[in-house]
Amino acid sequence: MHDWLINLILGVVEGITEFIPVSSTGHLLVAERLLHVEKSDLFNIVIQCGAVIAVLPLFPERLYKFVFELRQKETLDYLLKLSVAFVITGAVGFIIDKKGFKLPESPTPVAIALLVGGLAFLAVEFFLRGKKLGTEITWTIAVAVAAGQLLAGTCPGTSRSGATIVFCLLLGLSRPAATEFSFLVGIPTMLAAGGWKIFKTLHHPDLLAPKEDWGMLVLTSIVAAVVSFIAVKWLLRYVQSHTFNLFGFYRIVLAILIFAFIR
Repeated sequence: MHDWLINLILGVVEGITEFIPVSSTGHLLVAERLLHVEKSDLFNIVIQCGAVIAVLPLFPERLYKFVFELRQKETLDYLLKLSVAFVITGAVGFIIDKKGFKLPESPTPVAIALLVGGLAFLAVEFFLRGKKLGTEITWTIAVAVAAGQLLAGTCPGTSRSGATIVFCLLLGLSRPAATEFSFLVGIPTMLAAGGWKIFKTLHHPDLLAPKEDWGMLVLTSIVAAVVSFIAVKWLLRYVQSHTFNLFGFYRIVLAILIFAFIR
């Protein structure tokens, strides 16, 4: 299979799964295994940045408030909590990275995390049935979102958006509000991770990315960005009137398939 086609497929996979709560890291690992390719951590993180940047235009009202209504108490409070979630994630993530943590490359941990996450979604939705959910982002929610991001960053298959949304729902936040806050925290988090990885690569090119094809990396990032925009636009509409049960069932089915057919 041609390199450009492989990268096209990986870009589509990343674009669909980066914000959908099914784990982009897990899907990329499985896709690379099926395509018989091995991509670097730099490759995976940079194309995630492409997918992340693409969703910024989908939050025009929130971005408008950050720029033109920053002095309003509600806007400042939201931004402070978003910033705290980002700083906690970044600080702890930096320490983990400096200690040389590497994600497991076996599909088994991915399948386990997908299964656990799927069951968690179904359990949480069952628990929330009939309950009235709020829209206020509390400090507890901000810290929980940071914890969810760190959990996903160390356990492939967990899903950053999946873990953070589950924690938000458990703390009484509505699905649309949980989805928006999770996504907005994820944007600077992924961009910071990508920037740090690029910085390390430029300073240690022979050690970290001796054979990185930057042309293909850019191509894959563009594909991921376009597909991500479409996927997130759909998801933001979907959560207005649906539960996350669909993603719970999907994760469980995918986990079973990985256990059965991928080694």
